[in-house]
Amino acid sequence: MRLNDISDNPGAVKKRVRVGRGPGSGKGKTAGRGIKGQKSRSGVSIKAFEGGQMPLYQRLPKRGFNSRNSKKLLDQVNLGSIQKLIDAKKIVENKLIDIAVLRSVGLINKNAVSVKLLAKGSLASKVKIEVSSASEKARQAVEKMGGELNLISA
Repeated sequence: MRLNDISDNPGAVKKRVRVGRGPGSGKGKTAGRGIKGQKSRSGVSIKAFEGGQMPLYQRLPKRGFNSRNSKKLLDQVNLGSIQKLIDAKKIVENKLIDIAVLRSVGLINKNAVSVKLLAKGSLASKVKIEVSSASEKARQAVEKMGGELNLISA
């Protein structure tokens, strides 16, 4: 085999259509562009142009898919909901309450990366909580009951 023997498979290379080369070619005169109008001329950029009017896709409100990968999911937990679960014996009062425990009892989203503790509701138990962040009132409420609040970075 030599270099001059190498060739493409039959049908692999297709000749391009030479437009605008006379009526006998079948693509002469208008070169397959039709008659008149902006689209028949070169340098066309219409897509969503509406003659200067605000295009429809810009007038309508945006909704639908947004990638979850670009967001770090922050979830919020109230002291009252923690107390309810302690009363229902779903959370053990003496043990550490962290993100894994909150996820297992269904209090936060399974995709939550960080959790903020809020002071809504009342706390009647001495608890040890470990979350990403907490409001000042929530911190005071936990410490008032003799509990402990640790903040971790997520």
